[in-house]
Amino acid sequence: MESNRRTVAELVAARWDDHRPGLWFEERTLTHHQVAAAAAARAALLADLLPPGAHIGVLLDNTPEYPLWLSAAALARAAVAGINPTRRGPELARDILHTECRVLVTEPAQLPLLEDLELPGVRLLVTGTEEYEALLAPYADARPDASAAVPGDRLLLYFTSGSTGAPKAAICTQGRLAAAGRSLADQFGVRTDDVHYICMPMFHGNAVIADWAPALAAGAGVALRRRFSASGFLADVRRYRATYFTYVGRAVQYLLATPERDDDRDNPLRMGFGTEAGAVDAAAFERRFGVRLVEGYGSSEGGAAVQWSPGTPSGAVGRAGSGLVVLDPESRKECPAALFDAAGRLLNGDEAIGELVNQGPNPFEGYWRNPEAEGERRRDGWYWTGDLFCRDSDGYLYFAGRTDDRLRVDSENLAAAMIENILARYEGAGSVAVYAVPDPVTGDQVMAAIAGSFDPEGFAGFLAAQPDLGTKMAPRFVRVVDRMPVTATNKIHRALLRREGFRCTDPVWWRPPGEPTYRKLTVPNQ
Repeated sequence: MESNRRTVAELVAARWDDHRPGLWFEERTLTHHQVAAAAAARAALLADLLPPGAHIGVLLDNTPEYPLWLSAAALARAAVAGINPTRRGPELARDILHTECRVLVTEPAQLPLLEDLELPGVRLLVTGTEEYEALLAPYADARPDASAAVPGDRLLLYFTSGSTGAPKAAICTQGRLAAAGRSLADQFGVRTDDVHYICMPMFHGNAVIADWAPALAAGAGVALRRRFSASGFLADVRRYRATYFTYVGRAVQYLLATPERDDDRDNPLRMGFGTEAGAVDAAAFERRFGVRLVEGYGSSEGGAAVQWSPGTPSGAVGRAGSGLVVLDPESRKECPAALFDAAGRLLNGDEAIGELVNQGPNPFEGYWRNPEAEGERRRDGWYWTGDLFCRDSDGYLYFAGRTDDRLRVDSENLAAAMIENILARYEGAGSVAVYAVPDPVTGDQVMAAIAGSFDPEGFAGFLAAQPDLGTKMAPRFVRVVDRMPVTATNKIHRALLRREGFRCTDPVWWRPPGEPTYRKLTVPNQ
């Protein structure tokens, strides 16, 4: 039974002799059998190049070579380090060398990134070249052998966003990835005839853990998009008959920003699964495309997860499972239940907002060669997520942002994520980010970045009409941007926004204390 399989290698090998179409990319279609055979050939090559347990870097767009090398690494008991192609120079070299890659799989389009980099001991394999095909040719008859793989074999080293320092390489074993894939396949009822559309970058855990792995576990197909394209999304979905995709909130906003058409709902998608879409955008997406977005929460490192279930209140992520608590990071005591008024306004954010902590068993497997970062996650024998939440009296959890996003205004804790959900209703806002800037006396002031159109009087009137906007929540500063800055994984680059504050080249509006509307801010020596 496939549900009893414990390694990714076994899931790959199980597709041998399965001649259904299984992988789509542009004009190419491979059967599940062809995918398993190609993975076996690469695994055999790896076995001749490297010892078991070695690391290979993969610096590719979402081409078929990416899942083939993930599958090959599982069969060969090697580990893949997903290399971020938006990194440059010494930072890019640092990622490759830090993860001790002996082989780097790349493609001609990425070679300019590697020019002038010192990468001692790293062998390049350049896909799509005659030399690459000649290297693989002797292994064309290899068959997938999963007998040696064990659940504890390291399979992934995937980097966190690195918004607060050098990216950390989180470890994921074959056992954890296989279990995650099986769990999501069961949760969403993934069938063998489903097609998972992978448009998020495969160097990140979102695409591999939440999209590729459940398809592999269920025997479903995958369709790849080299890089995310809002304009190409619906055409791809129809072309490949895709039924499922993963997202981050910014990608949903890009999709909603495309011109509406009468046939937008004519698509085969059943659902999307991801994070940070926000209630307003999720509702708009379902109205327009007829597709439900399921918001989930899972720390990149695997230390905590929250699942949505029927009956989850609007704005909540899901019910707290066993071991999940919201703690005051200073006192280590559990925060009191969140209290909301009839309008949905959080009344006791100062007490109720804390860090989500998993006090029970968790699958966090550490960071590669980074004991300091590991120590930040593992404290008191618990897993500290670094994310802010509050929990209501029924046990439902509400995301409040990263610990770096904490705002403290007039001695009151505010949730950036909750303010963003309110500001997202503003008609001119294509996207919104809320963050703290220093108050000249003490604590923070609220600043918002809005991508879209902005009318200072209209915005002030909008704020006054929002019943769930607390008295401390209204932004003191509003930065109006043409396009929201994002990271390589299409998440809003909040660290950059915080760093620049109101001393930036974009127009900034501010509301002086006690005044009803906003005025243009002029910063000396800007």
